[in-house]
Amino acid sequence: MPEAPKNTLKPSDYNLAEKNKKSLQFIEDVTSNADEVQRKVLEEILSRNAHVEYLQRHGLNGQTNRETFKKVMPVINYDDIQPDINRIANGDASPILCSKPISEFLTSSGTSGGERKLMPTIVEELGRRSLLYSLLMPVMSQFVPGLEKGKGMYFLFIKSEAKTPGGLVARPVLTSYYKSTHFKDRPYDPYTNYTSPNETILCPDSYQSMYSQMLCGLCQHNEVLRVGAVFASGFIRAIRFLEKYWKFLANDIRTGIIDPQITDPSIREAVMKILKPDAKLADFIEAECSKESWQGIITRLWPNTKYVDVIVTGTMSQYIPTLDYYSNGLPLVCTMYASSECYFGVNLNPICKPSEVSYTLIPTMAYFEFLPVNRNNGVVNSVSRPKSLKEKEQQELVDLVDVKLDQEYELVVTTYAGLYRYRVGDVLRVVGFKNKAPQFSFICRKNVVLSIDSDKTDEVELQSAVKNAVNHLIPFDATLAEYTSYADTTTIPGHYVLFWELSLDGSTPIPPSVFEDCCLTVEESLNSVYRQGRVSDKSIGPLEIKVVEPGTFDKLMDYAISLGASINQYKTPRCVKFAPIVELLNSRAVSCYFSPKCPKWVPGHKQWNKN
Repeated sequence: MPEAPKNTLKPSDYNLAEKNKKSLQFIEDVTSNADEVQRKVLEEILSRNAHVEYLQRHGLNGQTNRETFKKVMPVINYDDIQPDINRIANGDASPILCSKPISEFLTSSGTSGGERKLMPTIVEELGRRSLLYSLLMPVMSQFVPGLEKGKGMYFLFIKSEAKTPGGLVARPVLTSYYKSTHFKDRPYDPYTNYTSPNETILCPDSYQSMYSQMLCGLCQHNEVLRVGAVFASGFIRAIRFLEKYWKFLANDIRTGIIDPQITDPSIREAVMKILKPDAKLADFIEAECSKESWQGIITRLWPNTKYVDVIVTGTMSQYIPTLDYYSNGLPLVCTMYASSECYFGVNLNPICKPSEVSYTLIPTMAYFEFLPVNRNNGVVNSVSRPKSLKEKEQQELVDLVDVKLDQEYELVVTTYAGLYRYRVGDVLRVVGFKNKAPQFSFICRKNVVLSIDSDKTDEVELQSAVKNAVNHLIPFDATLAEYTSYADTTTIPGHYVLFWELSLDGSTPIPPSVFEDCCLTVEESLNSVYRQGRVSDKSIGPLEIKVVEPGTFDKLMDYAISLGASINQYKTPRCVKFAPIVELLNSRAVSCYFSPKCPKWVPGHKQWNKN
């Protein structure tokens, strides 16, 4: 995840080595004094917000010490503060959660009641995010020198935004950042020399944005030293876009004129400053892209590329083989760990293998606590913690410097923007320390069973969607005997696959259109992040139902038991990832059906769109 691109001229007093040294010293200082920094962060948050309604409601009474805070304030999840969030969204400007005005809501990829969660933020948080971005390249420069001598080709996009009834903007955190002056008007930095002009990133039309960013990247192909996107899925989508449109792009480079389908005037103006007729480059692109194999296409078209900068931890790890194929095994770099709630930390060893990625939490970003967790073996990404914690469990939380090596924890944050002891939902494992600050590997998002892009579908939501869909089978005296699911990323975009085993009591065959209706009903029943991925972002493909032979799920159980599962404790997994199991299910599929159209989706929350 890169910093902001900038085109301003180099000031005469700019000293890159000095800037890098200061950034690395900052990391050294805050990690060496992690507990003291955390104490000050909590004191600052609590003293400036002493009179807000939420803290007074729980009886903190202006206290700023850790002991009282932990004793008085409950550990919460989103449902606990949703009434307060709704009041702010509906226009209540009183200091409910934060003494500073809530400037906008950041829409989380996590959902509540099928709608994106709304995370409050304040203007100064942009400064904190910018600080974390500013640490990434000084760290990277220790491992890959000379990056300031070339450019980065990053595919960055804004997403749609909505307004709450009270007039506050609600949008994803990266859209907020890209539209901010921190991004658009950033002072000179050689590490923020990017192939994509701001205008191409800030275009709301995803086709025009992708086309123009790819065109600019190809025009400057010899200058590119690193490539990337936010998520691995987004970068692969860019490569598949190139597979589809390379003839048009090469033609633009040959003629020096951008395709007429790119109609945004600001994009055309920005791109025409870069695009010049170049028959030799056009020939080169056509020669490479017309070859049968696209293996190593990254290093073939952008020969000086040193690494691919994308998130490949968590569910994004499913894209690693595809990235390796396209990049000829270039290092896959995960630089930072962040969410809508808060930006957390950086990877201090960015050239490590994806399986070894760890993040050092920067103690100035927020006040961090950690809830010990025990994952249930055999259940995908299941964490044995109820939604609300008993008093004894609340006391189990430990501070940043008190976590234990190899223990897994759920991350709990208290932020400057009004979240207090909020459970983020991420499960982390302690894998080491940088001075006094722990380093964590990301294990999983709590309870998520399916994910293709930024979507997160949990078991309860999937069960409810399937329950709605099987109503279509009732007229045919058919019932669903058993089911499981799989995130298929062999297609681009990836898509959800449901394996259904049916019990057929009727004699009337079920027409394909009924199964297609089942597919669409499942999609209509899933959360707004999934539906936005299908409709607006085009980052998720149509859902597929595969009907399998009778007895398939007995075979699945037999296979699990052969691997050591207990027959008494065996439960059908609602999501499968293990390749031999996926192969077993696919081998017993007798028919498959796809959703015939996109589900309904509009920006904003359902209740905002009623009028």
